[in-house]
Amino acid sequence: MSKLYFTRHGQTIWNVEGKVCGATDIELTELGHKQAIELGERIKADKNIKIDEIVASPLIRAKNTAEHISEITGIPMHTDMRVIEQNFGKYEGGGRRSKEFSEARNNFIYSFDGGESMLKAASRVYNILDEIKKDKDKTYLIVAHNGIARIVNSYFKDMANEDFAAYAIKNCELLCYEFKNTNKEAD
Repeated sequence: MSKLYFTRHGQTIWNVEGKVCGATDIELTELGHKQAIELGERIKADKNIKIDEIVASPLIRAKNTAEHISEITGIPMHTDMRVIEQNFGKYEGGGRRSKEFSEARNNFIYSFDGGESMLKAASRVYNILDEIKKDKDKTYLIVAHNGIARIVNSYFKDMANEDFAAYAIKNCELLCYEFKNTNKEAD
C-alpha cells in the first residue's frame, strides 16, 4: 500500500490567540519555526519514513514549515493551491471557539459570507489526493492547515458531521495514511 504523510504548519500568533486564520496569510511564530525544524529533524532521523516529495500550501505559515523540512531532509518541495486553507470569509480573524463560528462550520454548503464552502474545499483537496493515490511510485508529505487536515482525514475515514467539524491536529503533528489497494477509483 502506498502512504501519504500529512502535517499542519507550525504555530502562528493567531493560533496562540485562538483566532480563525483561514486564508489570511499569517506568519509563523519563533516557536512555529522551531516546531518545523524539529519535525524536519525527526523525519530525517526516522529510517522508517520515506518521503519523495513535499506538497505545501502557498500560505506563508505552511510554505515556511515545508521549506524548513525540505532544507533539513533534502526532500524537494513545491506549493499547490489545492491545499490552501479554506477561506472562512467573515469569520477570519475572529474567535475560533465562538458559538456562531462553531455552528457555521457544521453547514457544509455555507460560504461564510465571502469565503469558501466546506464542499468546495473538499472537492479541491479530494482532487489532489486522487492524483497522489495514482502516483504509486512516490510517497508525499502534504504541509497544510487544520481545515485541510479534516478533509484529508475524511478522505481516508468515515466521519459524522460533528466529528468532522471537531477534528483537529496539533501544529507540526505528523500523520500517516495508507491508500487502500483497490481497482476502484475514489468517488
